[in-house]
Amino acid sequence: MNETVGTVIIGGAQAGLSTGYHLKKRGLPFVILDANERVGDSWRKRWDSLRLFTPGHYDGLAGMPFPGRGWRAPTKDEFAEYLEAYAARFELPVLTGVRAQRLSRESDRFVVETTDGRLEADQVVVATGAFQTPKVPPFARELHPGIVQLHSVDYRNPSQLREGGVLVVGVGNSGADISMEVVQSHPTWLAGKESGHVPVRIDTRRSAVGFRVFRFVGHHVLCWGNPIGRKVLPKMKHMAAPLVRVKPKDLVRAGVQRVGRVSGVRDGLPLLDDERVLDVANVIWCTGFRQDLSWIDLPVFDDEGEPKHRRGVVADEPGLYFMGLEFQYSLSSDVITGVRRDAEYVAKHIAARQPMDRAGARVEAIPS
Repeated sequence: MNETVGTVIIGGAQAGLSTGYHLKKRGLPFVILDANERVGDSWRKRWDSLRLFTPGHYDGLAGMPFPGRGWRAPTKDEFAEYLEAYAARFELPVLTGVRAQRLSRESDRFVVETTDGRLEADQVVVATGAFQTPKVPPFARELHPGIVQLHSVDYRNPSQLREGGVLVVGVGNSGADISMEVVQSHPTWLAGKESGHVPVRIDTRRSAVGFRVFRFVGHHVLCWGNPIGRKVLPKMKHMAAPLVRVKPKDLVRAGVQRVGRVSGVRDGLPLLDDERVLDVANVIWCTGFRQDLSWIDLPVFDDEGEPKHRRGVVADEPGLYFMGLEFQYSLSSDVITGVRRDAEYVAKHIAARQPMDRAGARVEAIPS
């Protein structure tokens, strides 16, 4: 592959597909690169029992409602199938199994070097999300080699674990969900301290009003276009998300044993900050992800390594855009309910860069 296209969208999940939908609606040429073998695999490859937090009514992308009715939250496989069907319905040009390895600029065009060749484009939309690389503490390598270690990104189900105790590190939503599952077959310890929890049961019809209020606030109030959002969002960047589906009392009732922070390793076993050593056979690291945009070889980052943009538009590098970033425009920007608005905004900016013919209609800057 060695081609020239109008716009390259890097990332084929909900952010990339949403952007592609709005570009196609405007008749603009583009291609979407998806490193996975199938559209939706970024969801299929997560742990088997994962379910979305949002009910299906709110999980549809522009132009195609999520199938089904009621207040039920879809499974990750159901959402993966929806994404694949979405790409097929709108005939979005997705190249699967193609990973972007470097993004740079040569003269007046961007160059995307991939595992399948080179692409040149007038515009590039980075829709991979910033946090894709698993974080594991350096002392993890000191654990005894007989201990099974998995990051949450590699965990699928308890069949991957050895017989014996399980230490789950990290009391975020992934840590809580996985603990509730593995405790059914293994003695389980959950290390860390949660940062609060949603006080209602999200999977009941009674939570509908609260969910609508929360969505409205996260979508329309806590955004950069609102004075309240401009004051609150910078503080929220440094706060951990609360537990959503699982509550602390659920963990206790299920038999999950709560312990403090894991501070290191002693004699090949996990060492807690109270000097206790846990003799476990498995460790699941639910310690999150770190940002890795090092493959972007362009001067578009601030001193903290964050992309410099306004609502996904990079002013210092005309034609470059981001999608699906945390707090890109609002609290909802990096979740399914928020990408629709951000994708339309980015697509409008791309359309505005296209030349016009004498009749005032947009024409393709580069043939696809």
